Amino acid sequence: MESIRFISSNTVKAEKTSETNKALTPWDLQLLLVGPIQKGLLFPLPNSSPKHISPLIQHLKTSLSLTLNFFHPLAGRLAAVQHQDMTSFFINCNNAGVLFLHAVADTITISDLTQSTYVPTIVKSFFPLNGMKNLDGISNPLLGVQITQLQDGIFIGCTVNHVVADGSSFWHFFNSWSEISRSGCDILSRLPVFSLPDGVDCTVSNIPSSIVEQKASRFVLPPLKERVFHFTKGKIAELKSKANSEIGTNKISSLQALLSHLWQSIIRCRNSDSDDVTDYKLLIGARTRLNPPLSGEYFGNAVQAGTVSLKAKELLGNGIGFAAWRMNRMVALHSEEKLMRFIEEWRENPKVMTMENVTKNALVTSSSPRFNVYGNDFGWGSPIAVRSGEGNKHDGKITVFQGVEDGSVDIEVCLPPEVLEAMEYDLHFMAAVSL
Repeated sequence: MESIRFISSNTVKAEKTSETNKALTPWDLQLLLVGPIQKGLLFPLPNSSPKHISPLIQHLKTSLSLTLNFFHPLAGRLAAVQHQDMTSFFINCNNAGVLFLHAVADTITISDLTQSTYVPTIVKSFFPLNGMKNLDGISNPLLGVQITQLQDGIFIGCTVNHVVADGSSFWHFFNSWSEISRSGCDILSRLPVFSLPDGVDCTVSNIPSSIVEQKASRFVLPPLKERVFHFTKGKIAELKSKANSEIGTNKISSLQALLSHLWQSIIRCRNSDSDDVTDYKLLIGARTRLNPPLSGEYFGNAVQAGTVSLKAKELLGNGIGFAAWRMNRMVALHSEEKLMRFIEEWRENPKVMTMENVTKNALVTSSSPRFNVYGNDFGWGSPIAVRSGEGNKHDGKITVFQGVEDGSVDIEVCLPPEVLEAMEYDLHFMAAVSL
C-alpha cells in the first residue's frame, strides 16, 4: 500500500500583523458544523528537485508569509465570546499562524494520479487538517498547507476553514500566493477586500449558543469513489446548443446544460424509481446580486444555495433542456431581495448546516469553472491537474473545475462504486466525455 511520510511541520505567520478583526455573516456562520474547503494542485517536479527540495520548501514558506500580509484572517483564529445563552463569533486576526507541512510520497508518480480511472485514496492524505469541522477553528489553524513531494511531481494542498472563505476567496488566495512566489515581491495585482460596502448590512452580532452546542450524530459515509470526467469546449458547446434548442431559448448556460447531462446519467445509473424525487443543489454567487454589489475581491462567503427538485420520470422523460431550464429559472429568482430576505430570516432563526442535511437523492455542486486554477504558476510552470480532499464529501458531491485546455471543464464526481461503473457504460453520457 502506498504511504506518505512527514518531513516537517511548521507554523508560518504573516510578517505584518493586523489589529482589525473580521465580522461574520449568516453565509459564514451557517457553515460552522461542516468541513473546510480542500483543493490542491499537481505540478511537475522542478529541475532543482528532488535532491535539492529544501530551498523550494523554504521559498514557499517565505512567499506564504508575504501573502498572509494581505490575507491576515487566514493567519488568525475563530473567536467565540459567550454572553449568557448567546455566542458572538468573529475572526480574531491575531497572527497565530497557519500550519505548513512538508511530506513525501516517493512511490507515487504523476501518472498514478492523472491516468487512474478513479481518484486514488492516497490523495486525501495530501491535505492537512483532515477530519476538522469549521468550528474547530477556535483552537486550530484556519489555513493548512501541505507540500507533498512525489517521485516526479509536487502536490500543493490547501485546507481553508469554510467560515472564513468561499470558493472565490479560496482561489483568490491561491492565485495571490502563486503570484508572490513567482515574482518574489510582496505586491499583488488583486487586493482582497474585507469590508462590506456602505448600505449592505449582512453581519451578525450574536447567535444562540445552543445552535452550535448541538452534537450532530456522526455522519457515516457509504463506500464511495471519485472520478474526474473531462469535457472539451466543443462538447460543452454541443450540449448548450441542444439544451437551448429544446426549450426555444438562448438563456441556458454551458454549465447548466452540462450539469443537467450529468444529472440524468447519475439518476439513470442509480436505477431510481420513476416517482422518486431527486434534488440538485447549486451554489449561487451573491457578490454581483446585491445593491451596491460586493467587490469581486470580497474575502468571505457570499454564496446562496438553491435547489431544483424533479421526479426521476420528469428528469429522464425529457431532454437536458428541461432540467437545465429549471436550473436557469431557479438561479434567476435569486434577486437582491431574496438574498437579503435570507439574511433577515437567518438572524431571526439561525440554522447551521450539517452533513446530515443532505438528502439521499441529492446532488450538490460546488466550485466553478470560472475560478483561475491553471494560472497558478509558483515560478516553475503551470499545474497539470487539480484535485480536492475529503472535506464535505458525500454520495452525490459534484466539484466543478476549470479544465487544462481553454474552455474545457473537469467534473469530479463522488458516488458509490457501482454507480460510477454504470456511468462508464452509459453511452449517452460518455459520448460527451473525453478520456
